[in-house]
Amino acid sequence: MSASRSLIAELEDAIQGGSKDKRIDSLRRITDLFLVDADRLTSQQIEVFDDVLGHLINRIEKRALVELGGRLAPIPNAPIEVVRRLAHHDDIAVAEPVLRQSARLSSKDLIEIASTKSQAHLLAISGRSRLDTSVTDILLDRGDRSVLRCLADNQGASLSESGFATLVKHSETDEQLVERVGLRLDVPLNIFRQLLLRASEAVRSRLLALAGPERRDHIQRVLTAISKELDCEEDTRRERDQTQALRLLLGMHRKGELNETTLVECIRANKHFEIVAALSLLCSAPFELVASLLQRQHREAILIPCKAAGLKWPTVLMLLNKCQAVSDQDLDQARSDYFKLTQSNARRVLRFWQVRRTTQSNDAAEGQPVPSTTA
Repeated sequence: MSASRSLIAELEDAIQGGSKDKRIDSLRRITDLFLVDADRLTSQQIEVFDDVLGHLINRIEKRALVELGGRLAPIPNAPIEVVRRLAHHDDIAVAEPVLRQSARLSSKDLIEIASTKSQAHLLAISGRSRLDTSVTDILLDRGDRSVLRCLADNQGASLSESGFATLVKHSETDEQLVERVGLRLDVPLNIFRQLLLRASEAVRSRLLALAGPERRDHIQRVLTAISKELDCEEDTRRERDQTQALRLLLGMHRKGELNETTLVECIRANKHFEIVAALSLLCSAPFELVASLLQRQHREAILIPCKAAGLKWPTVLMLLNKCQAVSDQDLDQARSDYFKLTQSNARRVLRFWQVRRTTQSNDAAEGQPVPSTTA
C-alpha cells in the first residue's frame, strides 16, 4: 500500500505542478519503477501502475507516448489499459510498437483496431509474431497490397481458406504476392493449385528456385499434376469442339445446305474443326483422315481431298495458305498439279489412303510395326 501511496503522490505532484518536462520525467520514473519489478508484481499492483500511467498520458506530448509504447511493448504483463490506449492512438508512431509486439492485446482488441484504423495500423498488426484467423480475415478484407504481402510473409499468421483465396485473387496482379504465398507451408492444396494455375512461367520458375528441397518437390509434383489435367482438359475440349462441328455440318449436309461456300466461310473464320468437318463431308472421307492430311506439309495432302470434293482453285488456294507455308513457285506448281488431277483419280487415291490408314491402325492395335505414311 505504501508503494501505491507513493505513486499516487508522485502523480498528483506531476499533474498539479503543470510542467511538461516534469510530467515526462515522472512518466519515465514511474515506468522505470514498473519495469524493474514487472516480473514480480501482482495483478493488483499492475492495476495501480495502469491507473497512474493512465492519468499521466492524458497530459503528455506524442514524443513521450512513443517512448512509453516502445518500452512497454515487449513486457508480457504491461498495464493493459495503457497498452490498449496506445494501440488505439491515431498516430501510428505511438501505436506501432504495441501493435507489433504487445502480448496484452487480445484478438478482440486487434479486430477492433483493424476494423477502424489506418492502413499503417493494419500493417503494424500484420507483422505480429502470432495472429489467428479472426484477425487475418479482417486484415485481408481491408488491407492494401503492403498488408497482404506482409501477411503472406508472416509464417506466424494463421490464414483461413477464404483468407488464402483472397490472397490468390489479389495475386493475379501481383507476382511478388504469388511468390510469398507459394512459399508458405500451410497453403491448402486446392488453393495452391489455383495459385500455380494463375502464375506465369517466370513466377513458377522463381518459386522453384526460392523453395527449399522439400517445398520444391511439392511444387514440382503439383505442377506436373496441373500439366496433366490441362492436357486432359484440352483433349476433352478438342473432342467436344470436334463433335459439335461434325454435328452442325452433318445436319447441313443432310439438308443439302453444305457446299463450297460453307467451307470458304469456315476458312475465313479460322474455325479449324469446322474446316475439317466440311471438307470431310464434301469429299466423303473420314474426319480423322482429313484432319491428318491437313496437318501434313505435302501439297498433295491438301490437293487430293479438295479435288475429290470438286472445289474451285480459289478455295484450294485459301486452304493451302492456311495450312502450309507455300512459296509463289510452289503455288504455281500446285495450281498446275490441281488442274491436271482428275476428280476420279483424286477419289481413288483418297480411298487408298483411307484403307492404308485403317490397316495401320489395326496393326498398331495388334502390336505390329507400323510403316511410315507419306501423302
